[in-house]
Amino acid sequence: AVVGKRENIEQLAREFGWQIKTGLDTFAESLANTHAGMAETVVSPRSELIGKTLNEMDFKEMFGLNPLVLFKGNRKYYSGLTNIRLAMGDTLLLQGPWEKFHILKNRPQPRSLVFASPLEGEILRPQKAVFAVIWLAIALMQIIFFKVQLSVALMSGALGMIITGVLTVDEAYRSVDWMTVFLLAGLIPLGIAFEKTGTAAFIAESVLSFIGTPSPIVLLGVVGIMTSFFTLVISNVGATVLLVPLCMNMAVMAGGDPRMAALVVGLSASNTFVLPTHQVNALIMRPGGYRTVDYAKAGCVMTVLFLAVELTVIYFFYGIG
Repeated sequence: AVVGKRENIEQLAREFGWQIKTGLDTFAESLANTHAGMAETVVSPRSELIGKTLNEMDFKEMFGLNPLVLFKGNRKYYSGLTNIRLAMGDTLLLQGPWEKFHILKNRPQPRSLVFASPLEGEILRPQKAVFAVIWLAIALMQIIFFKVQLSVALMSGALGMIITGVLTVDEAYRSVDWMTVFLLAGLIPLGIAFEKTGTAAFIAESVLSFIGTPSPIVLLGVVGIMTSFFTLVISNVGATVLLVPLCMNMAVMAGGDPRMAALVVGLSASNTFVLPTHQVNALIMRPGGYRTVDYAKAGCVMTVLFLAVELTVIYFFYGIG
């Protein structure tokens, strides 16, 4: 496999009589984006590579990565770079399996090379897929058949995956969304305080005095709009924790079913199409080249459609008029 500019590859093929294939065949799996990629690394101040060449260090054998380009000072070296002595601050563009990149990243201090940007690829372990499915099934069976608490069942499944090597302890730790954890740690007491101090009841009375005495379906529409707005300002989890007691109070005062109000809050917390504040929206924003205005254009229509479908289903399935 050859990597480079199209015109350079065509010239190389003409000189050596090679035939250029339209796509990868032999190397399709080993060079797939899910298996391998490229990353920029910088020679650290205490690197063992300083003053030595890549050949002297047996770089490819030691790290299992291929050096493609060397940035040294203001110059770029595309050829003969394995014979150039490295200095602190030199940048190497490397190519290889993501697994090798992660091994290099997790080497004990002092590290020879420091990554200039976060690694895009993850370590894939297809041989562990069976264990992942088994532990997921065990967790679900505990919830469905043995009435085990959700958090306990899922925690046991996660521990089983760590024990069987589906993921490491470090990977499990990094996968925890600590921002959400601390957000909930603050919002759950806030939601309880809203209910205990009567603040939720006061706000519910204020909203009801403003909208009058609406029918149950209109009240649920107001709840859905409120939740959709709060979800854009704070996280969907935070909006749910904060608004469930408030909206249940509103439903009770209006003579409606508080369970339906809680259901609408839970569903409307996913109605986050207008802004890239939700994790999924933010995830595709950069790769897709989207702007905030793009989300607003499509999201406004999707938000209205979401609420319309939600209230229609509740109206027909639960007979709320």
